[in-house]
Amino acid sequence: MDIADNIKELRSNVPDSVKIIAVSKTKPLEDIKTAYMCGIRDFGENKVQELVDKHDKLQDDIRWHLLGHLQRNKVKYIVGKVHLIHSLDSVRLLDEIEKQYSKRNLTADALIQINIGREEQKYGVLEENLPELIKAVEECSKVKIHGIMAIIPKGSEKENEIYFRQVFAIWNELKNKQYKNISMKVLSMGMTHDYKIAVKCGSNMIRIGEGIFGKRDYDI
Repeated sequence: MDIADNIKELRSNVPDSVKIIAVSKTKPLEDIKTAYMCGIRDFGENKVQELVDKHDKLQDDIRWHLLGHLQRNKVKYIVGKVHLIHSLDSVRLLDEIEKQYSKRNLTADALIQINIGREEQKYGVLEENLPELIKAVEECSKVKIHGIMAIIPKGSEKENEIYFRQVFAIWNELKNKQYKNISMKVLSMGMTHDYKIAVKCGSNMIRIGEGIFGKRDYDI
């Protein structure tokens, strides 16, 4: 199937309340334009340079999402260009975002990335370190948190569901508390091969790459 067919099928499988982020990393501008013509407005990139390049070449009404790990020395390049940062994972990164956005008098919208599987090779804050990060967010003036993002370990459908429900429980607990600069409107979890389970477990934002654009070229 082509991109248009993939998007049509995807939309038939998820409720309207679930926002689809088209993960366009390594994909050419033509593919993004095709998805755009099919009504997609939210696109996700992993690398700052690729996001900035595409931002500057494509339509102004595209909402760009930074999905990958954000290095502190790269924050200054995304100010004013990113709709939502999905990968806030430390107080040090938070401090840099606050600093760079303050310089431009802009507000950064972000999600807290949780390392629910406690995997050493993955980024994300551990559950026990969440209170420290939340406290730091409450002291900010230029950072607003809108929810949680998680990338779960690879596993069976049953294992996936366990992790998704753990993330939902954390999100739901935070949602029922009052914090300054924090609202739990977004639960971003689920990708091409597990989004149906994620939605079943409460996700309202899914990140789809292969399911829209086809297999990625890992040589790029």
